[in-house]
Amino acid sequence: MEQIKTSFDFEKPLADLMQQIEKVKQVADKTKVDMSATLAELDEKVDATSKKLYNNLTGWQKVQMSRHAERPQTLDYISMICDDFIEMHGDRTVKDDKAIIGGFATIDGQTVMIIGHQKGKNTKERQYRNFGMANPEGYRKALRLMRLAEKFNKPVISFIDTMGAYPGLEAEERGQGEAIARNLLEMSVLKVPILCFVVGEGASGGALGIGIGDKVYMLEHTWYSVISPESCSSILWRSWDFKEKAAECLKLTSDDMYKNQLIDGVVKEPLGGAHQNPELMAQTLKGQIVKDLEELKKVNADKLIETRIEKFCSMGVVVEN
Repeated sequence: MEQIKTSFDFEKPLADLMQQIEKVKQVADKTKVDMSATLAELDEKVDATSKKLYNNLTGWQKVQMSRHAERPQTLDYISMICDDFIEMHGDRTVKDDKAIIGGFATIDGQTVMIIGHQKGKNTKERQYRNFGMANPEGYRKALRLMRLAEKFNKPVISFIDTMGAYPGLEAEERGQGEAIARNLLEMSVLKVPILCFVVGEGASGGALGIGIGDKVYMLEHTWYSVISPESCSSILWRSWDFKEKAAECLKLTSDDMYKNQLIDGVVKEPLGGAHQNPELMAQTLKGQIVKDLEELKKVNADKLIETRIEKFCSMGVVVEN
């Protein structure tokens, strides 16, 4: 089987088995003894351990998976899913926010508007992208692009992956809260289909700012919540030491969100996470996008808006018996 790359403490049982396989291979090469039976047995153990491990991750472990350094980001998905992409810049008011990217793209011959957070892969990129934390001009750029898509009757696809909207003084002075609130309002009445995918972290208003859609999906090992486990822990217990407990209490995993009817579905990841096989993950996402667009383009604009508003208005409603 294909070797799984391990990075986290909870993956240690898997890492130990991988190490055993490497040692057996080295012994086989040196001694020229047939070790195929031992290797087959170890491969079976790896397969069983992988399935058991990744199918039973805790909330905190899923948070860790969503932050993996090699996890595909918006630009990776665009390059693997789209036939072409024309990036568009600026909010026409302040500047171009590098934390949110967007532009017209073609998927299987269909033109779409893609908008998404981009965190960056190394230190230099992360500083350039502000770690995927958008300023108000980022959300205003996203809104400008969505209105452009509406003008030309093109569907909107958003990829969500952010630790939250940028909390700096300048961001607040330029109207961070208003920019996000405006996006929520405008996206709810946009006359074209909107598909949203949480592909990494979905934190607070920073995620919601491009997260109102006809279909909202989460990848299997992602999270979506009003606050990160660390921040929740520091507020409730005055310490980050309870982040694991906070992650469980927040019910932030894809399974929890789906059970609570806050998202429309969970997109399965390759075994071990999206970073193990980005191409397979991209093809799975592409299949979901093509399928949903085919269904949504048959619905007229008024019905689309009505259904979208009803969906979000019904969230959080408690019916007492």
